[in-house]
Amino acid sequence: MRLDSATLRDLVDERLPRGEVRAIQSAYKDAGRFDAYLALLQERVEWDDPIVLPFGEHLFVVAKPGAAGARYVVKCDCGHEFCEHTENWKLEALIRVRDDAESLREIYPEKMHGDPAWNVLREYFCPGCRTQLEVEAVPPGYPVVHDFVPDLEGFYQEWLGRPLPGATA
Repeated sequence: MRLDSATLRDLVDERLPRGEVRAIQSAYKDAGRFDAYLALLQERVEWDDPIVLPFGEHLFVVAKPGAAGARYVVKCDCGHEFCEHTENWKLEALIRVRDDAESLREIYPEKMHGDPAWNVLREYFCPGCRTQLEVEAVPPGYPVVHDFVPDLEGFYQEWLGRPLPGATA
């Protein structure tokens, strides 16, 4: 299913009816959709580093050119750069931990939150724009979760059939 730019924009902005979204998700994906999606994301940010991969809401893996080839870093849409894409960006984020009943009641009704002795909420924010980027519900003292490390070269070479932007041969 080929998406025109207006439909893709509405899909990304969550303005399409649920049935249309489901039809798009279920249909065959045209070869140029990923590139159209990257182009849409790129036009919405104010910086020029090429987006290589969307990494979450407000987060991207971007190519940073260098003499030895590109480095790939996690970057917020505000322009704040966190770290290499192989590292855990959460370790460089602002973190709020909700670890008592009072702070949990700010977002949950009375008696509807977890027991803070068993479960805390960690909220991660961009240091540049203060946008909330992720929330984890974990036991107290649990290590910061490193969600995943994308295989950029594998994705580009094996899925898209082309070299990773900025990669040296």
